Amino acid sequence: MTTQALLAKVLSLPEIVTRQDPVGIDLKFGGISVRDYAEAYANFSFTDLEREVLSRPLASRVNACVECCDRWADEDRIALHWVDRDFAQHAISYRQVMRDAARFANLLRARGIGPGDVVAGMLPKVPELLTVVLGTWRAGAVYQALFTAFGPSAVQSRVTGALGSDARLIVTDAVNRPKLLEVADCPPILTIDRGAPEPTGFDAEMARQSDSFEPVMVRGTDPFIMIYTSGTTGNAKGVRLPVAVLLQFAVFARDGLDVRPGEMFWGFADPGWALGLYCGVTGPLLQGNAVVLYDGPFTVASTMRVLSQLRVTNLLAAPTVFRMIRAAGDAVCAPIAGQLRAISSGGEAVNPEISDWAERVLGCPIHEVWGQTEMGVTTCNHLGLRQQMRLGSVGTASPGFAFAILDANLNPVPDGQEGVMAVDRARSPLFFFDGYWRAETPAIQGNWYLTGDTMKRDADGYYYFVGRNDDVITSAGYRIGPSDIEGTIIAHPAVSEVAVIGKTDIDRTQIVKAFVVLREGHTPSDALAEELRLLVRRQLAAHLYPREIEFVTDLPKTPSGKVQRFLLRGRG
Repeated sequence: MTTQALLAKVLSLPEIVTRQDPVGIDLKFGGISVRDYAEAYANFSFTDLEREVLSRPLASRVNACVECCDRWADEDRIALHWVDRDFAQHAISYRQVMRDAARFANLLRARGIGPGDVVAGMLPKVPELLTVVLGTWRAGAVYQALFTAFGPSAVQSRVTGALGSDARLIVTDAVNRPKLLEVADCPPILTIDRGAPEPTGFDAEMARQSDSFEPVMVRGTDPFIMIYTSGTTGNAKGVRLPVAVLLQFAVFARDGLDVRPGEMFWGFADPGWALGLYCGVTGPLLQGNAVVLYDGPFTVASTMRVLSQLRVTNLLAAPTVFRMIRAAGDAVCAPIAGQLRAISSGGEAVNPEISDWAERVLGCPIHEVWGQTEMGVTTCNHLGLRQQMRLGSVGTASPGFAFAILDANLNPVPDGQEGVMAVDRARSPLFFFDGYWRAETPAIQGNWYLTGDTMKRDADGYYYFVGRNDDVITSAGYRIGPSDIEGTIIAHPAVSEVAVIGKTDIDRTQIVKAFVVLREGHTPSDALAEELRLLVRRQLAAHLYPREIEFVTDLPKTPSGKVQRFLLRGRG
C-alpha cells in the first residue's frame, strides 16, 4: 500500500489507533514542554497530535490558510516581523495578513485558478510572500516555491519542462521578472509593484479584490506545497506535499526547535527552499507565532544587526551561516552574546568544532538536526523534550518516525555499523512522501524509503551522519565518510571552509582529497597543507588523512548553501 493510500485509509477511520512505533504528545501544541523524549516517542498518537495541532480533523477537510492564519487573526497578534533593506522594522498583524490572503484568493479566482492548480512564487523576503502563500492555500491551490537566485533554465525545468509543475501563474518582483521573460512557454507573470509610483500589476489587481473569501476546504491527502530538491547530487526533483504534513511541521517546531508562544524565532533559511518554507514560515504560523523576514543580502554584519534589533532568542540556520560568522572573528558576536537560548542547524553536517565555538562565543551550543525536502526535519537533538544532546550526532528519530540503517541488501545492520538511512514507512505515521512528481522514485523499495544518506546509529538510538551515499570514499578497503575529516580540518584556526571527496586512484581505488578555503589573513602553502594532513593523522587515523589538499577561494554550493561535492569530484 502506498503512503498516500495508507494516509487516506487512516483519515477515513473514526478513531486512529496508536501505531507500534516508539512515539508521543501530551501537552497543548505551542506550550512549554517538560516531556521526556523516551515517553513522548513511545506514546505517540496520531489522533492526539491532530487534535492538538489543527482546528478540525483532517478527515472532515481542512484549509492550510485557516490553520496558519484565520484562527489567530486578531488585530493584536503579529504574524510578521519584517525588516527591510534599510533595517526599518514593520509589524503586520494576522488580521491584515488574512485580509490580504483573501484578496489574493479572489485574484486567483478571477483568473480561473482554483483547487489543485499550482501558483509559483519567485519572491524576495517581503510581506507579499505571505500574501501569496496563504492566499494560494485559501483558494485550495498548491504553492510552488522558486528561489530568487534561479536563472531562466532552473525556472524552466521546474515549471514548464518535462518534470515541471505546470504552474498557472508566477508571482515575482521587478528584479526577478526579466529572468522569467527568457523562460520558454512561461506561464502568466504577475509582478509586485513595490516602490513603483503607480501600481500597474500585483497591487492594482489586489486593490480591485474583496477582502472576503470563503476558504476552500480540502482533504488531508490533497497537495498544498510543491517544491523541488536542491540538486546536491544531481538534477532537482519535484515533491508535492499533502496538507497532512502540517502535523510533521508541528512536531519539529515544538519538539525539535522548542519554539515557545510569543518567542522571537528566526528561521533564517530562504523560503524558496524547504527549510525556509517548512520551518521558517509555515511552522511559526501554524503555532500563531510571528515569522521573521529580512529583505537584504546575507552578510555577517546584517545578520548580527537583525538578531540584535529583534532580540531573537531562537535561531535556525544552515551550518554555512555559522561557519561564516565564525570566520569573521569572535568580536562580531559581542552584541548578541548570551541572547540566544536555542540554536538549531541542519542541511549538512555541523562539525563539533562549530558547535563548541557557538557555545563559547554565543553562549549556546548548536543542536544538530537532519531532514529532507521529501519529508521535513525528522531527527533532532530535541530542544523541546528532555533529552541529552550529543555533539556530532543529528539526534534521534522525531515522534512519528521510525528509521533503520540498512546494508546493500536492505537488511538492518548492527548498531555502530554504517549503512543507508531508511524510513520504516509502516511505522512512520508522519511520513507522507509518495514519490517524485513525474519521475521514477527508486528510493522507495517496498516498506523502505532510502534517503540516500549514509549514517550509523549508536546503542542509544542517536544517528551520526557520514555522508551522501555518493560522498562515501572507498580507499584501500576502508569506507571513509567526509564529515569527520572535515570536522577535524575546520578546527584549524586558518580554515574557514572545507569539503572532502574521494579522488580516483589506481592503487587505492580512491584517495582522500580536501578542498580548503582559508580565513582572511592566511595564505596557502605546502607547510600549511602538511600541517592539516598531520592534524587529521593525529586526531583521527593514519588512513584518513588527505593525500591531496587544494586551496580554493570558495566551494561550489547549491543556492541553499549545501556543498556540491559531485562538482568537486569532477574537478578532482
